[in-house]
Amino acid sequence: MKRAALWPEHLMPPHHVPPPWPGRAVRLDGTVTYVRDTPATSADAEPALYVHGLGGSSQNWTDLAGLLAHRLDGQAIDLPGFGRSEPGRRYTIPAFAERVVRWIEHSDRGPVHLFGNSLGGAIAVHVAGLRPELVRTLTLVSPALPFLDFRRSLQGRMLPLLAIPRGERLAAWRLAQLAPEVMAQQVLEACFADLSRISEQRRQEALEEIRVRYEAAHYAAAYVRTFRGLVSSFLRSYLPGAGSMWRIAAAVQAPTLVVGGLQDKLVDVRVAPQAARAIPDSRLMMLEGVGHVAQVEVPRTVARAVLHLLAETEEAGRRSDMAG
Repeated sequence: MKRAALWPEHLMPPHHVPPPWPGRAVRLDGTVTYVRDTPATSADAEPALYVHGLGGSSQNWTDLAGLLAHRLDGQAIDLPGFGRSEPGRRYTIPAFAERVVRWIEHSDRGPVHLFGNSLGGAIAVHVAGLRPELVRTLTLVSPALPFLDFRRSLQGRMLPLLAIPRGERLAAWRLAQLAPEVMAQQVLEACFADLSRISEQRRQEALEEIRVRYEAAHYAAAYVRTFRGLVSSFLRSYLPGAGSMWRIAAAVQAPTLVVGGLQDKLVDVRVAPQAARAIPDSRLMMLEGVGHVAQVEVPRTVARAVLHLLAETEEAGRRSDMAG
């Protein structure tokens, strides 16, 4: 593990707040996966795939994908049961990773620069550790890798739901009690350290995303079942066997950037450094005054770290070719 470095600010694109990138529904293995495309602005851009977190969607990558469009030809998918994708049959880390692998194979764009936030980070580690030929580089933002002290997460309040048969019904009832505006504010407060960083445009988009969730009858079940699957993967990781996420992380071969927010309210802040220590070729960036979604809260800083990773990886490839 080493400290992440930043690409020079003066080489970055000018600041602007783009709208969500255009999306399309793709039928894959019998169900619809919704994908947003961030078109590359250069002919030599390489393929990238962005994977959102629990309760999120492909819109969580709007700013970062735009800032990287001169280097990366981006796609961001909605995981099964989230955003505008149809529900899945299973809501476990291996099942989500299988969907990401199938998407990479279906799109025929691999190997990709793979990005994951929170739950998406755990999924991305699973893909990179078990299918290394599909991943060029790996970027993890507040990855939801195993931790057992749920006092360090606002999500700990959901644990009792996992012990209740059909807890998703209680979750659906609770959602119905909250106005979309209230739910959107709660989500923003949980994910951000500094709400002043959220533009009015992004607030309105978050509210619209909440309304989409309200209209999806399957959303509450998908959320609770995914949370149950995530907690189950945490517990397995501290038991003997091949299913440990930490063992899978140790098998990752791709050059990796790990980003953590020191004011993260959802994932234990000790997880990002632990992930960077576990992954062999890793760089760590811990951000003061930043919460759970650094790619949304401080996208330029994350983009600069990614661009430095890409330049470093490219230079290492050139040295390797010369040596060969």
